[in-house]
Amino acid sequence: MSKELIFGHQSPDTDAIVAAKALSYLDNKLGMDTEAVALGEPNEETKFVLDYFDEPALRVITKAAPEVSEVMLVDHNEPQQSVSDIADVTVTHVVDHHRIAGFETTQPLFYRAEPLGCCSTVIYKLFKENNVEIPAKLAGLMLSAIISDTLLLKSPTTTPTDVAVVKDLANIAKIDYEAYGLDMLKAGTNLASKSEKELIDADAKSFELNGSTVRVAQINTVDLADVLDRQVALEAAAKAENAAEGYDLFLMLATNILDSNSELIIAGAPTEPVEKAFGKKIENNRLSLPGVVSRKKQVVPPLTDAFNA
Repeated sequence: MSKELIFGHQSPDTDAIVAAKALSYLDNKLGMDTEAVALGEPNEETKFVLDYFDEPALRVITKAAPEVSEVMLVDHNEPQQSVSDIADVTVTHVVDHHRIAGFETTQPLFYRAEPLGCCSTVIYKLFKENNVEIPAKLAGLMLSAIISDTLLLKSPTTTPTDVAVVKDLANIAKIDYEAYGLDMLKAGTNLASKSEKELIDADAKSFELNGSTVRVAQINTVDLADVLDRQVALEAAAKAENAAEGYDLFLMLATNILDSNSELIIAGAPTEPVEKAFGKKIENNRLSLPGVVSRKKQVVPPLTDAFNA
């Protein structure tokens, strides 16, 4: 049996890193030969998590084909979000919790996708179904991923399953998940030391929407002014990436994790579908989005509908 690599999406967040680790642990327990890797360096929040649990960061790769012929994907399926040479390898497994778009294979595969708040929640269910015990450290990591993706269970993506899994993982890891979760989320909001490019690259995904390539970055903060005061520089950084990477439109979602409100900063075109998606006029290259915290559930779906209208 040849080794397979398991990885999450580019610009990895906590779930992309942890889900790869968790699925690799499970699959290896089931007799497979896998290695969890990453498609980028961990962000500040993820570094906090790894340090807290004394867990090493994943090896970062830019290509898979020089090492393996088969790979497994977690926390994504869209090719533009994956490893650069995804077309040169065979995808044997996908475990995800997002929409399915632009994904196809020439051979049958294991595909598990559920509309849950976090990919690690799906993987928790796989552990249970295969009767594999989750070690305390891994439980803490998986707990962290769910807290990250659901903003401590406050995001509209949160399901009753996520809540139940968080409580069980917290019990295994022996952690007060509410106190720990707030510290963890705040660790990812230290923006002052980061450049504008770092801010827009830390948690960003690309989407193909009716012929337009739309890049959506999310910047979490405890004070929206910390982001909005840098709007001009953020727009300049986004426009530079549009030119360098071929994006048509770059959207930067600044989210206050304490009150669950966001501001959307827009760079590029077309902008009409953005106004249509949210029913508002763009002013000063910005839209106010109270109550919006989820890129997956509250931003991409209305954008998709508006672009396809």
